[in-house]
Amino acid sequence: MAGRGRHRMGGGGGGGGGAPPRSFHEPGLPPFGRPAHSGLLDDHMDGPFPRLGGPPLRPLHPAVIEEQLAAQHQEIQGLLIDNQRLAATHVALKQELAAAQHELRRVAHAVGAMHANNDSQLREMYEKSMKLESELRVAEAMKAELMQVRGDIQKLNSVRQELTEQVQVLSQDVTRATADLQQTPLLKAEVENMKQEVQRVRSAIEHEKKGYADNFEQGHVMEKNLIAMAREVEKLRAEVANVEKRAQPTGTINTGAGYSGNYLNPSLAYGGNPYSAAYAMNRASGAPPEAADYNTAHASWGGAYDAQRTHGHR
Repeated sequence: MAGRGRHRMGGGGGGGGGAPPRSFHEPGLPPFGRPAHSGLLDDHMDGPFPRLGGPPLRPLHPAVIEEQLAAQHQEIQGLLIDNQRLAATHVALKQELAAAQHELRRVAHAVGAMHANNDSQLREMYEKSMKLESELRVAEAMKAELMQVRGDIQKLNSVRQELTEQVQVLSQDVTRATADLQQTPLLKAEVENMKQEVQRVRSAIEHEKKGYADNFEQGHVMEKNLIAMAREVEKLRAEVANVEKRAQPTGTINTGAGYSGNYLNPSLAYGGNPYSAAYAMNRASGAPPEAADYNTAHASWGGAYDAQRTHGHR
């Protein structure tokens, strides 16, 4: 029995040493070894030790005990195989765990690098967004300034049109002024002629003024003379009337015929006017018309007065 048990154990051990360990997750086997045999468990429970509170157990047969030992040995072999398989699985799991930890570290490093890259990218994108926002504000300001510049350009265009019109008007004025400047020598000649004409007119007016003053003085003197002559004529008429009155009653004195004839026709008997020629010359030189009328009105009286005075002296 002992030999059979050892043979089985050796066989089991040799077989167990040559067989490769199964995987921990191999289907058909429980995770922690083979299941215990229910009969062995019952027999083991019915061993040399009695159950508590039960009748005394009967002693087992050696063959049964040998079978039980063989079964236990086989079970131990299975447990050893399961232990080896579990050890291999443990080593594989440790290797897988190390690989997983290495992968996790690599992934964590990659994730950290990716986070750092993402952070740098986010920072760069944020800086770009801030820069774009500032550029957008600058663009808005430039847009407003551009609108203002466009308005100023429109105003300047309108001002330019107005200035162009004014320049055209000024060009026309300059053209007319140029034409007038070309006529300036003619205008200067006309002005000189007008100045000369004005000078001649002034000299003629001065001469006329002098002649008028002389004629006015002569006329004033002649007026005084004529007034005196008229008084003398009145006296002479009175004397002649008295003489005629004295001569009519007697009829002897007849000396007044020639005198009366001369008196009644003074233009035939009396001499000419000594002032008429000189006064006529002054009138021709520009004497005023009222002086000429005065001269013609009193010329005959002056001549008659001179003729009478001449006849009386004789």
